[in-house]
Amino acid sequence: MALWSTIPRAAAIGTTALAITLAAAACGGDSGGDSTAAPAAGGVKLVNAGKITTCTNIPYEPFEFNQGSDVVGFDVDIVNLAAKKLGVTQDIVDIDFAAIKSGAAMNSGKCDVAAAGMTITDERKQNILFSVPYFDATQSLMAKKDSGITSLADVKAKNLKLGAQASTTGLDYVKKQGFNPVEYADSPKELLALQTGQADVIVQDLPVVQTWLKKPEIGAKFAQVASLDTGEQYGIGMKKGNTALATVINDAITAAKADGTYDAIYKKWFGTEPGATPSATPTS
Repeated sequence: MALWSTIPRAAAIGTTALAITLAAAACGGDSGGDSTAAPAAGGVKLVNAGKITTCTNIPYEPFEFNQGSDVVGFDVDIVNLAAKKLGVTQDIVDIDFAAIKSGAAMNSGKCDVAAAGMTITDERKQNILFSVPYFDATQSLMAKKDSGITSLADVKAKNLKLGAQASTTGLDYVKKQGFNPVEYADSPKELLALQTGQADVIVQDLPVVQTWLKKPEIGAKFAQVASLDTGEQYGIGMKKGNTALATVINDAITAAKADGTYDAIYKKWFGTEPGATPSATPTS
């Protein structure tokens, strides 16, 4: 994410330390699971018996966010499809996104899967085994309604302050376009920077922006001013080599798309059918 300020994402030093710690823990491990845990259906080994443990980065609404004492969202429902096939429940761990996208979280046995609005990229494939794609994503620009911005070219011409969420493909995209944006630790900090004038415009995944704009206090002042068609797709991440779990997750996603379950989940969180522009997460 795509859990995608003067504060780098979770602070560069803290992030690096966490990633190193997780990676170091992985060096002495076996297959990334608890060897004492009983296998789930199909002989799939899980970190904790009776649970599929999911690493994510909260909040990243509508993909994963807190609703009362529960973590809910599109990604949560997608992983629940696999949990049902395995005959287990889902346990969610909130962790820094840098440790997720590097694969360290899965390699260390912190979790079985990563579901964090994470775009499949060649770089990430070197450290992560991805499921089949489950979401077609794109980036967008968000700014004040009266900004006059309609493209990245406008941002450059007006010499505006651009913000992006650290460790995300949105950040990578604008850097490739010649920008040097301020990086923010997570999406809420990025939004706060826009609201407080630390940034004039921000780049973020389209569904996240449109979910923000559904909130009256945000929609009254800000707007999605441009769409950046980056051709991204999200995938569920796993430890490389964990083909047994990947088979279950892929089968669950494929079956849900075939029987209409996926469409129902999609509409629940985006208010429209797959293939249409997501509107926003429901307010109820």
